[in-house]
Amino acid sequence: MSGLASHAHTLIIGAGLSGLHAAHLLEQRGAGDYTLLEGRDRPGGRILSANSYDLGPAWLWPEVQPELAALVGDLGLSLEPQHETGLMMVERSGAPLRMPSYASYPASMRVAGGMETLTDALRARLDPARIRLNQTVTRLHAVGDGIEAHTRDPHGRVSVHRASRILLAVPPRLAQASIDFDPPLPAALAAQWRDTPTWMAPHAKYVAIYATPFWREQGLSGEARSGQGPMAEIHDAGTRQGPALFGFLGVPAAARLSAGKEILMAHCRAQLARLFGPQALTPVREYFKDWAQDPHTATQADGIAGGAHAAAPAMSADTGPWQGRVAGIASEWSAAFPGYLAGAADAAGRGVQWLLQAPPAYPPGNFVP
Repeated sequence: MSGLASHAHTLIIGAGLSGLHAAHLLEQRGAGDYTLLEGRDRPGGRILSANSYDLGPAWLWPEVQPELAALVGDLGLSLEPQHETGLMMVERSGAPLRMPSYASYPASMRVAGGMETLTDALRARLDPARIRLNQTVTRLHAVGDGIEAHTRDPHGRVSVHRASRILLAVPPRLAQASIDFDPPLPAALAAQWRDTPTWMAPHAKYVAIYATPFWREQGLSGEARSGQGPMAEIHDAGTRQGPALFGFLGVPAAARLSAGKEILMAHCRAQLARLFGPQALTPVREYFKDWAQDPHTATQADGIAGGAHAAAPAMSADTGPWQGRVAGIASEWSAAFPGYLAGAADAAGRGVQWLLQAPPAYPPGNFVP
């Protein structure tokens, strides 16, 4: 069964950083007639923290990303530098080696309390009645001078949400793969969206929390690079909640799925012990997130392609029945920072500007191919 669940001027699809920021900007500009749909049971999208430890993106670079840094400050949040003091570990084919570390430039910063505090702070400033969780958009139908968005909840119940404009805050490849556009998007635009890699989608992240920062006591920064794996890149992940290490797995998505979480975590612990000593074998807590297995992030194409910061595709159709109706605002659509947190803030701002300046859309029946 389906029914009309909401009717607003603007429908924002996706409650990650870009969707939440877009909703916040609309409210600030007096255009708060929106509905925010999210397929997950939580807001945040690819931002995910566990007890302040980031399982998704962890860094921003205020020197080159002032807009995002300003947003963090406006929300009353603080930044702290990524710990980089000490030697780094490098392992190739032989025993691990200690090598001089290097400070990142521009400086890598983290949001105190975890990146999820950023999306939590944005959500707290929104009208909770306008946020609908567990609503996965499956179809967008341009009808008359409006749009009908069909959603499905975890129990299979279908709902319809009507709007005049859509801000698409999910990755372009995921939108193209999982949403039925009726009528179809222009072929060239659909191809651009399909071929844009999704940031974070191929990756998996392991986090180990410890009672003491034993690596720092050895004069080590917690940073490591490895050709043996399973983690290819490792960093200190300590927060006010306690010392920690995290790493990005270098194992392909298909191999990770075959091996399973428990085996992968055991290999991660063994690797940390090789690099930093036997104390690494006994973390207080550990977390593992494989973004390639997240249906609200990745498609099958993301599991076999790299998750590079690709060039941004076109955010909207410049011809046809979708012209003036839908604009992409996820991070991948940012021309300045595609695939970064700053890109989500940038694309959201551009999308809201597009929305407030958009001319009236033409009904599909008035379009001649």
